[in-house]
Amino acid sequence: MDFELVADGLGFPEGPVVMSDGSVIVVEIQKGVISRHWGNGRSETVATPGGGPNGLAIGPDGALWCCNNGGFQWSNVEGLLIPGNAAEDYSGGRIERIDLSTGKVERVLDSVGGNKLKGPNDLVFDKAGNLYFTDHGKSYSRYRDYGGLFFLANGASEAKELDFHYSSPNGVGLSPDEQTVFMADTMTGRMWAFDLAAPGEIKPASPFNGGRVVATMPGLQYFDSLAMTAAGNVCVATILNGGITTITPEGAFSHTAFPDLLVTNIAFGGADMMDAWLTLSSTGQLIKCRWPEAGLVLNFNA
Repeated sequence: MDFELVADGLGFPEGPVVMSDGSVIVVEIQKGVISRHWGNGRSETVATPGGGPNGLAIGPDGALWCCNNGGFQWSNVEGLLIPGNAAEDYSGGRIERIDLSTGKVERVLDSVGGNKLKGPNDLVFDKAGNLYFTDHGKSYSRYRDYGGLFFLANGASEAKELDFHYSSPNGVGLSPDEQTVFMADTMTGRMWAFDLAAPGEIKPASPFNGGRVVATMPGLQYFDSLAMTAAGNVCVATILNGGITTITPEGAFSHTAFPDLLVTNIAFGGADMMDAWLTLSSTGQLIKCRWPEAGLVLNFNA
């Protein structure tokens, strides 16, 4: 697929948010910063939260909300930047709120039900301003913390755990009717779906899991963040088999390749919602292309 380069030299970009002026805000996880890019070399730093800023979304208050994973160790493998275990100066997982006019960073929460967040990864707001977010967990040299799916009601000070004990929750999105939450699990290459009885209330799919498996990738492929289309398909960034895997609600899937082993995010915008911005993270690039179907309009993006 043809694409144009919007920005390069970025420190492992993720979490693209498409703004009304055509600029795109991304995190640079390695650098601990959030930056904004218009193309043609124009860019600016939005905020410097430190740690490991990861997923981003505009909230009902007009602020930028950020999942911060607390930081990774980094390695360079044949010229590719690769994240790894918890950083030596790991600062703990948290959800942050960022004032776009000042860059001020406010910590919203860092624990749920008395349990510390380990590596918050991605987030999405429903039409009522309620927040769903994932915790990816955290890896160490000989063990790994589990992760899960969480919910913070609009205006609430405490979040609640919806489901837990997943290996590596990553991308999260809502179906167009907001009756289903989709969650990508990275290391299993699985797409999960959680049917909702009400906002923040899942209907368990079995006695063992709150979610049901929509699709599992063959071979060794990892899932990262995702975006929904207007038709209700899930476009999930795919690692190792670098590109975007499009999954229907029924579980059929197809793949569109891009030139990076660590394609990590896709976001939609433009007048017809068929412009797509992707993060090619291991090579530090933000790119733009035309997508064959329209993306779903997010609730609070201007």
